[in-house]
Amino acid sequence: METETETEPYVRLASLRELHQAVARLSTARSMAATLQTIADGAVEALEFELAAVNLVCPDGDLLVAAVAGSAEAEASLAGRRGSRTSWERRLAMGEHWDRLRFIPYTEGWVLDHDDVPQWHATGPAPRYPDEWHPMDRLYAPMHASDGELLAVLAVDKPRNGRRPGAWGREALQLYASQAAIAISNARLRGNMQRALVRLEREQQALKASEESFRQAFEYAPSGMAIAEVGGEYNGRLTRTNDALCRLLDRPAAVLRRYSFTDLVHPEDTLVLLRTSAEGGRAELRLARRDGSYVWVSVRNSVVADAADGPQYLLTHVEDIEERKRHELALAHRASHDSLTGLPNSAELRTRLGSRICDRPGTERPARRATDVFDGFGTPPPLPYDHHEHVRSPEDPGGEGKGLAVLFCDLDGFKSINDRFGHSCGDTVLQEVAQRLARAVRDNDTVARLGGDEFVVLADGLGETEAADLAVRLRNAIIPPIRVEGRAVRVGASFGIGWAACGMTTEGVLESADQRMYLEKRSRSQGRRRAS
Repeated sequence: METETETEPYVRLASLRELHQAVARLSTARSMAATLQTIADGAVEALEFELAAVNLVCPDGDLLVAAVAGSAEAEASLAGRRGSRTSWERRLAMGEHWDRLRFIPYTEGWVLDHDDVPQWHATGPAPRYPDEWHPMDRLYAPMHASDGELLAVLAVDKPRNGRRPGAWGREALQLYASQAAIAISNARLRGNMQRALVRLEREQQALKASEESFRQAFEYAPSGMAIAEVGGEYNGRLTRTNDALCRLLDRPAAVLRRYSFTDLVHPEDTLVLLRTSAEGGRAELRLARRDGSYVWVSVRNSVVADAADGPQYLLTHVEDIEERKRHELALAHRASHDSLTGLPNSAELRTRLGSRICDRPGTERPARRATDVFDGFGTPPPLPYDHHEHVRSPEDPGGEGKGLAVLFCDLDGFKSINDRFGHSCGDTVLQEVAQRLARAVRDNDTVARLGGDEFVVLADGLGETEAADLAVRLRNAIIPPIRVEGRAVRVGASFGIGWAACGMTTEGVLESADQRMYLEKRSRSQGRRRAS
C-alpha cells in the first residue's frame, strides 16, 4: 500500500515535469511511425516503466506492434507482429478496470498464454508483498479517438520501483494515454492530408499534362478543330480554332472568333447544323470560305459537360470532304443525268414526276371511316394526303385552269442526219438541241432526255394556251440550222402536250403525252402531203 512521505510531493513534481516534457515531444513527431515511437519512449522515460509497446489498430482491425521501447531484445521479438482484434477485445474486457486502464494480474493472466497477442513476459516467484509487480502482470492503456474509435493500446511492463502503480501512477499513465491518443489522431490526420496533397499534386500534374496533350492535339491536328460556347448570350460563338480550320475556311483565327458556325453554314444546311449541335454527332454540310465559295465538310460535335453545371462548351471536329463529296455528286449526277446531253435522264424524269403526283385523284376525298376519332372540339383528324398538294389538270374542278404540263418532244429528220453524216454528227445535234431547250424554259422547269431523239419538258403552273405557246417557242428554238463540222443541218420537232394529275401513274402521264405527240406528227405529215 502506498504511503505519503515528506519527499513524495517533490518526487511527483519531478515526475510531472518529465511527463510534461514527454507530452511536449509528442507534438514534434512528423510522421505516424515517429509519433508511435515517441509514445513508447515517453512511457519508459516519464512513467518509469522498463518496457513499453504501442499496438496500433490496422485497417483490417488487427493490432500491430508498431513501436517498442526499453529493451532491444523485446523490440526484436515483438516489433511487426500482429494480434487479432478478438484476442485484444478479450484482454481489455477482463481483469481489473482502473478507470480507463486495464490491469490483468498474474493470477488471471495464465488463460491468455496461448492467444495470438504478442507479449514479452517471464515467469517469477510469487509476490513477497501485496503490491509487488509480478513478471506475468499485464497493464494496458487503451487510446481512443474523440468519437470513441480505438486507435491503439499502450502496453507497459516492469515498473522501476517494482510495485504496481498506485493512484498517482495510474493517473499519470491515463493522462499520458489521453495525450498520446490525440497525437495519434493528429498524426493520422496529418498523414491523410499529406497523402491528399500528394494525390492532388499528382492530379494537377496529370491535368496539366492532359491539358498540354489536348492543346497539342487541338493545335496541330491535320483537320479543323473548334471550340464553341454553349448557352448564354454568346451561344455557339467560336472561342478557339486551330490552324487547319483557318486554312480550310481561308480566315484568320481572330476573324473566326467573331462568328458561330450558323453564320458560316450554307442556308440549305442550317437545320442540319442546328440538329447536330443540339444532339451532338456527325453531319455533312457546307461552310463558307472568305471568297464566298462553299466547301463540303464533315462536322462531328461533342458536348463537353460538367456534372454539376451542365454543358460547358462544344468541341467540333471539321474534316474537309470536298473531294469525296464532289466525287459522290458526280456519281449521283451520272446516275440521274444523260451522259451525252447532261440533261436529267429517264429515271430522274420519272422520279421528279412521281414526286408530284399521288395515286388518289385530287378531285376525290376518301370517305371517313367509322373508326375515325374526333377531338373534343368536333374537328376531324387529317385525312390521308391532306399534307399533299394535289396536282390537277387545268380542266379539273379546283385546277383553276392551270396544271403541270408534260411536253413530249420527238425530233423530225434526225434519223436521216445519223444515216448521212454518222453518229458523231447526230450526237452533236442532240447536244445542241438539249442546250436550246434548256435555254428556252424557266429555271424551275425540267428538260429531260428519254433516249434517242426523244425529250420531255415538265412545266408547272401553265394553262392550256400557255402550254401551247411554250411548245411553239421550243419548236422555233430547235428549227434554226445547226453547224456541225463545217456543214449546216436542220431538224424539226413534234410536241405532244399532256397533263399530269393525281390518280394517274407516271407511265400513264408519259404515254398520254407521247400519244398526243404522234397525233400531231401524223397531222403535220398529212398536211404537208396535201400541200404538195
